Amino acid sequence: MRATVLLALLTGLSGCHQRVSPPTASQAGRATQANAPEQPTAPDSVARMKLADVAAAVPGARFELRYATSRNFTGAVLPGYGAPTPLLRREAATALTQVQQELEAQGLGLKVWDAYRPVRATLGMVAWCERNQRTELLDQGYIARRSRHNQGVAIDLTVVDLKTGRELDMGTGFDEFSERAHTANAAGPVAANRRILGDAMRHAGFVNYVDEWWHFSFDVPDPMPFDLPLERW
Repeated sequence: MRATVLLALLTGLSGCHQRVSPPTASQAGRATQANAPEQPTAPDSVARMKLADVAAAVPGARFELRYATSRNFTGAVLPGYGAPTPLLRREAATALTQVQQELEAQGLGLKVWDAYRPVRATLGMVAWCERNQRTELLDQGYIARRSRHNQGVAIDLTVVDLKTGRELDMGTGFDEFSERAHTANAAGPVAANRRILGDAMRHAGFVNYVDEWWHFSFDVPDPMPFDLPLERW
């Protein structure tokens, strides 16, 4: 068992510095499903080896981790968000550097709202929906019961102008649970801005979740959910 885990870790780390190819059709299909497959939660020790600090990996990116504040749809800090530390699987964090570099060539950059999310935080979201009679958000796929964020392979983000720091107009704010947030539901400058983000992410191997313009995921060979609280990173 230990040998299997060690081999998986070494395999995951070996491709960290390779340039990433665009996603395949099967990867895109998995990313457009609201819920990740049900899996046992990996130990914190594995999480610490598999995850990387995005702030260190992607110089120049900006961060505003909403779930580490009360500025989110629940109105409270979510469980496991005791520190505003953005984490991703190492492979995904490396790929994100390619996105930042492509945008910087256009005078733009990334602003991250959420990345790895502990399982306990997702359970907190589900409990909030049930407690506030908002289970339609679960049924419609806006909130996942088992999120790819738990695996450290999903990220929520937008684009900013590097000179002003202002976010590009994407038509909605973060976590708007409506059809207006569906990636294809845009026209004119808003559609153009969403394409800027979507193209840069796709070039680096990320796949958009079609119901949320800000949500992208990255395929890894051994996805697994973690519950390591950010404050214990």
